[in-house]
Amino acid sequence: MLGLAQKNSPFPIFFCKFRRNRPKFSCLLDHANVIAAAAAAGKAHGAVTSAITHVAVTAVAIASGACLSTKAVDTVVAGILHDVVDDACESLGSIEEEFGDEVAKLVAGVSRLSYINQCCIMDGSDSGTGWRANDLRVMLLGMVDDPRVVLIKLADRLHNMRTIYALPPAKARAVAQETLLIWCSLASRLGLWALKAELEDLCFAVLQPQIFRKMRADLASMWSPRNRVGYSRRITTIVSSPPLDERTASDDESFTTFDEHVLSMKDLLEAVVPFDILSDRRKRTKFLHDLAKSSEAQKKAKVVQDAGIALTSLVACEEALEKELLISTSYIPGMEVTLSSRLKSLYSIFSKMRRKDVGIHKVYDARALRVVVGDKNGTLHGPAIQCCYSLLDIVHRLWIPIDGEFDDYIVNPKPSGYQSLHTAVQGPDGSALEVQIRTQKMHEYAEHGLAAHWLYKETGNKLQSISSMDESDIEASSSLSKDTDDHNPLDTDLFQKYSSLKMGHPVIRVEGSNLLAAVIIRVEKGGRELLVAVSFGLAASEVVADRRPSFQIKCWEAYARLYKKASDEWWCQPGHGDWCTCLEKYTLCRDGMYHKQDQFGRLLPTFIQITHLTEEEESEYWAVVSAVFEGKPVDSVVSRRSSDSVAPTSMEASINNKVRLLRTMLRWEEQLRSEASLRQSKLGGKANGNPDSVVPGEVVIVCWPNGEIMRLRSGSTAADAAMKVGLEGKLVLVNGQLVLPNTELKDGDIVEVRV
Repeated sequence: MLGLAQKNSPFPIFFCKFRRNRPKFSCLLDHANVIAAAAAAGKAHGAVTSAITHVAVTAVAIASGACLSTKAVDTVVAGILHDVVDDACESLGSIEEEFGDEVAKLVAGVSRLSYINQCCIMDGSDSGTGWRANDLRVMLLGMVDDPRVVLIKLADRLHNMRTIYALPPAKARAVAQETLLIWCSLASRLGLWALKAELEDLCFAVLQPQIFRKMRADLASMWSPRNRVGYSRRITTIVSSPPLDERTASDDESFTTFDEHVLSMKDLLEAVVPFDILSDRRKRTKFLHDLAKSSEAQKKAKVVQDAGIALTSLVACEEALEKELLISTSYIPGMEVTLSSRLKSLYSIFSKMRRKDVGIHKVYDARALRVVVGDKNGTLHGPAIQCCYSLLDIVHRLWIPIDGEFDDYIVNPKPSGYQSLHTAVQGPDGSALEVQIRTQKMHEYAEHGLAAHWLYKETGNKLQSISSMDESDIEASSSLSKDTDDHNPLDTDLFQKYSSLKMGHPVIRVEGSNLLAAVIIRVEKGGRELLVAVSFGLAASEVVADRRPSFQIKCWEAYARLYKKASDEWWCQPGHGDWCTCLEKYTLCRDGMYHKQDQFGRLLPTFIQITHLTEEEESEYWAVVSAVFEGKPVDSVVSRRSSDSVAPTSMEASINNKVRLLRTMLRWEEQLRSEASLRQSKLGGKANGNPDSVVPGEVVIVCWPNGEIMRLRSGSTAADAAMKVGLEGKLVLVNGQLVLPNTELKDGDIVEVRV
């Protein structure tokens, strides 16, 4: 947090102001004032002074909030002192004496984190790589026990990147490359998406300034206020920008002197919107106001003005949808609806363009709105899901949906369990805008639960050095042929997706906010048309909301009885049915969904969502269908289900979280070592081309049920683990399975010794 030029910072001035024996809460405001005054009185670098003052304000904000705890204060104090060991010649003993062992442990952990780049940039010597790999492992295990260490270091790295213009160009590029390679990926694994996005853009601006400027200009051209219809004059006057084809002199000049480099890089960094601006409307309004005010006082670089245009366009979209939600009576009364927004980082946009080989106009999630429906802590989850579909209808009435860009992850969750409605529409300026709609329960699971998307997004991908990017790539990806841009969504892949559909498959019928259960009665024209039996007495909102295995069995039984009813009655044409069941015809349309077709052949907004079943679910479903058709009790199927176990206790949940974090860090360590070896081999290093050339001398396991992390030598067995805990000769379970004593343990194994 304390910036770049820290060796001359006035640490001794305020080092003695925090005393271990003084009340931490009552004097925190005094401490903040002392720190700020010390920073102002000292001869420190401007960035350091600003950082110290910022830390003081942060300390006050944390202390005055709802979470008043000793840990919060210790974290802030450790954040202030995080570099005193390395830069101010202070010892950990003196820190422990002054501030306590908690702060000293945090400072020591941050100090170890500072060596992570040495762990990844290996020099090829056997003596060096051994202790570096071990140091990396010690550091990662420390993070598992106390993640505050890495939070402090990430905050420090963020501030360093924001002020990196103070460094010479070569050093700045080296720091940015390291940040992108290590710290951005670590932030991603810890779920700090907003922080990761800002770090990525700061690195992108330093490493590829020309691409950064061009992408900012392209997005500003797409989202310019002049393209909007009925746009509020109050918003359009927030940021005034010159014509897009006019560039300031600094935009085209090369970096010939250090001063010119500082000015140009400073402008680029200023064009990166801070991550906390989007989450706080007051900060966002102030940011735009200050930008407009500074633009009037002095000429702002075009890249900075383009950033203001991007943020202003997001404000316009958010206000338009908010206004529509306020005046609309379609959504369920009494449901609390919150709206937020975000801009995709330029680095993520660029990576997506390269990965999918598309132009910037085809990145539909470059800006996004998120609508979260409150569900009263899950007690109203079913009605909240109905509200989500109602809000989807409102969004599609307000803006034109883009064909083939609707994804229903509520009916069909992602493998990680992530649930949400995703749709892409043409925003008020005619450019793409993504809208995500979910319940509060889904949102919390996506943000803090198991739906962390880094694992399945990065599987099989290697980290790529951005410094090797060719700036002509952006031109090539922006000029795709018209045939690619205007492709028909109804391609062969889409038909193959639905070619496996068969009679009796469960689906969900969506009409506004009404979700009804339905089954497929007939598949026609290779999956292009479906005949569906709809039960108007079987609401599906609770079926979608409650995914417990025991409840799902009842759901399968209801679908099976609906299918049996239509089969027994010999209903086979649209319109057949009775007062609570009706057969309807659906056609696969350009948007990738099956829409209802009436007796005149017209397509209606009503659509069905195909339920995708896993192999286990499909086997279970057809077993239930078979039991219903044969008149057998469904209890025989229910008894096979082994997942009706008792919910884990809070202690077990805490240990499970610790296990997941440990395995995450160990996987990250392996990837970093592999990437380091790959880089070394490209540079002509010796004996490091094999990713397995750096092998730490220990394995790390978790001892169940207390969740203690234990380190053993490489090659240790289950018997060694039992001996380590003093239970030699006892039965050992590894990852829930009974194993032989000579079974070799691997990183991340969960070991339980039976007494």
